Amino acid sequence: MTGTPAAPDRSGPAPFTAEDYAARMRRATEAAVTAGLDGLLIAPGPDLVWLTGYRPVETERLTLLVLRPGHEPVLVVPTLEAPDAAEAAGASALTLRDWTDGKDPYETAGSLLARSGRYGISDNAWALHLLGLRERLPQIDHVALTRALPMLRAVKDAAELDRLASAGAAADATYEEIRKVRFAGRREREVAADLADLLRRSGHTQVDFTIVASGPNGANPHHEAGDRVIERGDMVVLDFGGLKHGYGSDTSRTVHVGEPTDEERTVHDLVRAAQEAGFRAVRPGAACQDVDRAARAVIADAGYGEYFIHRTGHGIGVTTHEPPYMIEGEEQPLVPGMCFSVEPGVYLPGRFGVRIEDIVTVTEDGGRRLNNTSREMAIVD
Repeated sequence: MTGTPAAPDRSGPAPFTAEDYAARMRRATEAAVTAGLDGLLIAPGPDLVWLTGYRPVETERLTLLVLRPGHEPVLVVPTLEAPDAAEAAGASALTLRDWTDGKDPYETAGSLLARSGRYGISDNAWALHLLGLRERLPQIDHVALTRALPMLRAVKDAAELDRLASAGAAADATYEEIRKVRFAGRREREVAADLADLLRRSGHTQVDFTIVASGPNGANPHHEAGDRVIERGDMVVLDFGGLKHGYGSDTSRTVHVGEPTDEERTVHDLVRAAQEAGFRAVRPGAACQDVDRAARAVIADAGYGEYFIHRTGHGIGVTTHEPPYMIEGEEQPLVPGMCFSVEPGVYLPGRFGVRIEDIVTVTEDGGRRLNNTSREMAIVD
C-alpha cells in the first residue's frame, strides 16, 4: 500500500465490570434451569470469556467454570495459572479452586457436581477433559451448549452493541481504503495482507479471515487467498473480519477490476437485491428462516437458485461465527439485540462469484445495519 499509514485506533469503551460478569453467570444459570439442566460446564473459549472475562491458553491442563443453581460459581484452574485467573475482570464474582500437577483435576471438578444429572458443556471442550469427567462421574449426561442453550449469547446488551458497531465501522473503513489499492497484476495473498494490515490499523486486535477470491476462485465461498495473479476483467470477492474490543466484524463486498460485462453486472445487481430483501425481512418475531427465505427467493426467482450454496447468515458477538443461523428450518424468533450477518451469494463454477454481506442487529421495529459502505459494484484498478 502507498501513502502515510493511519495511526491505529486505540480508543475504546469502558471495560466490562465484575458486576457485568456476575449478571451473565446468573443469567446463564437461570437459562440452564429453564432448559432442564443441572448446571453448566464452561471450558476455555468464547463462553468462558463472555461469562468471566478470562481467556487462558488452552492446554491439556483442565480449566473449567462450574455453574450450578443454588451454588456459587467456581472456576477450576491449574495452580500455576491461578494468579492470571485471579486478575480476570470477573474473578471477584466467583470462587477459584486450583489443582496442582500430579493431582487428578477431575476429582477436583467432580467434587463440585452432583453424582448424576444433565449438564451443558462448552462446544469446544477438549475430548480429553470430557472423557476425564465421564470416567469420574459416569452417571452424568452431557449436552453441547449450543444445542442446549443456543441463544445464551445471542441477545446483546447496549454495551455489546456499541462494540459490534465499532467493529463494523472499522471494517467499513478498511473497505474504503482497500478500494484505493492496486488489484491488477498482484497476487490475492498480497491484497489479503493489505486487508489484514488495514483491519489492525482500524483497531482490530485479531484478524480472523481475509478472503480475496478473484475470477474463478470467487465461485468458492471460503477460498483461501493464494498466489493467483489478479487480472483485469476479474470479479473479486472480498470477505474480511476479526475482533475489535473483543467483538466481531464480518463484511463482504464484490469489486471488479476494470469494466464488468453485462452478465457480471446482472448477477451483482441480483445479489444486491437479495441482500436488501434479507435485510428487510429482519424484524422482532420473524423466524431466522424468514431472512433466508426472503434473500433466497430473489435469487431463485431469477433462475440462479442452485448457485446460492450456503445459509444466508450467522450470528456474531465475541466470535465471528455463532448462533443464531439464518437458514431454512431455524424457527427461532428474532429478538431485539440479536446480531447476525445477511450475506447471500451467487457462485458460478469456473467463472466468478458475488457475495454482499452486512452485519445487522434486530431493533424494536425492524433491523439496523452495522455495515454501511456502498453495496453498488465498485470498479478498482
